[in-house]
Amino acid sequence: MAALQKSGSSFLLETLAASCLLLLALWAQGGVAVPITCPCRLDSSNFQQPYITNRTFTLAQEASLEDNNTDVRLIGNDLFQGVKMTERCYLMKQVLNFTVEEVLFPNSDRYQPYMQEVVSFLDKLSKKLSQCRIEGDDQHIQRNVNKFKDTVKELGESGEIKVIGELYLLFMALKNECTF
Repeated sequence: MAALQKSGSSFLLETLAASCLLLLALWAQGGVAVPITCPCRLDSSNFQQPYITNRTFTLAQEASLEDNNTDVRLIGNDLFQGVKMTERCYLMKQVLNFTVEEVLFPNSDRYQPYMQEVVSFLDKLSKKLSQCRIEGDDQHIQRNVNKFKDTVKELGESGEIKVIGELYLLFMALKNECTF
């Protein structure tokens, strides 16, 4: 009986010690629990920076003045066709990667001074989403992404200008689909 009481009291002490450590950790964080990050999520604070929001909007607006093709919308409802809500951030990650690597980097000398700052910001978001994956088959997503890429390539330089002109739509889609 004494051994049972001793093991029961040691369990109670261990639980109390663990609770104290947890409280100390919370106190060290200013009383806020540290969120567990999901690889297909971005912190909403990324999109609450007025400076970069303004730069992105201004860059997109400047490029859209050169966009003569008003019949095509790259980032819109068609892009999300057949994609579950839980897979949309992964889709946007794919679009973001293409946009940064295939459109913005090669055109980084255009639309100064906005381009460098926006490219740097979007590249950071791309890196934050680098571990974003979905379980199972992603052919339906790749089909939509490939349609996006094919349209851009088919339009040539006009397609690249359109992508830059829709950067604010990309910004808003990332915000809507990838933040918590």
